[in-house]
Amino acid sequence: MEDTDFDTQLVSAAFALGAEAGWRKVTAATAARRAGLDLAKARARFAGPGAVLWKFGELADRAALTGVVSEGAVRDRLFDILMRRFDFLQAHRAGVVALLKFLPAEPALGVCLARGTLRSMGWLLEGAGVPASGVRGAIAKRGLGLVWAYGVRAWLGDESADLTATMAAVDTALNRADAIAARFSHSPAPAAEAADVPFEAPADELGVIDLPSDPESPFPEDPSAVA
Repeated sequence: MEDTDFDTQLVSAAFALGAEAGWRKVTAATAARRAGLDLAKARARFAGPGAVLWKFGELADRAALTGVVSEGAVRDRLFDILMRRFDFLQAHRAGVVALLKFLPAEPALGVCLARGTLRSMGWLLEGAGVPASGVRGAIAKRGLGLVWAYGVRAWLGDESADLTATMAAVDTALNRADAIAARFSHSPAPAAEAADVPFEAPADELGVIDLPSDPESPFPEDPSAVA
């Protein structure tokens, strides 16, 4: 079996097991047994649950970046890429929801997921043609992380088949990021570079960032108001 197929089957089994039995029962070994995979190879490729989440993020990024286009506005490209990533999450919805409920009990796993998500934001930016290296890139990744986290909140309550509410939330957040970037720069910046929105400590929603409490406003009117 190819490594990619092996990893995909193990990760899928882990999220199915997490949905059914809870994430306390999920290890690389239990996921491998569920999928009928070789335990020795699972040990070699997955050191523990954190590695499973890391691989899940990588697979989500691959799905998001497959078939990306180079034409059109950066904002539109980011929207398309983010929604492709949500489509991947949707395929594992029950396991993801169970994971988010479990994270408060496992802060270390949340930190691992936060780091992986931040790395993913860099790849999504690069996929849309936005540099993600250096100081400016680090700020852009955190800005896109805010957009992603706001979308996740909508996705958790989105029961539509076509993720209508999630699309609306991502669209709103990207528009707000554009407005903030334009307000605090001499020229409009890419949507992901909401440079003046400070980065918060990782939270329990896909381990990304804490957001303003008002669900109708993805970003505060005054970015300096975010502690």
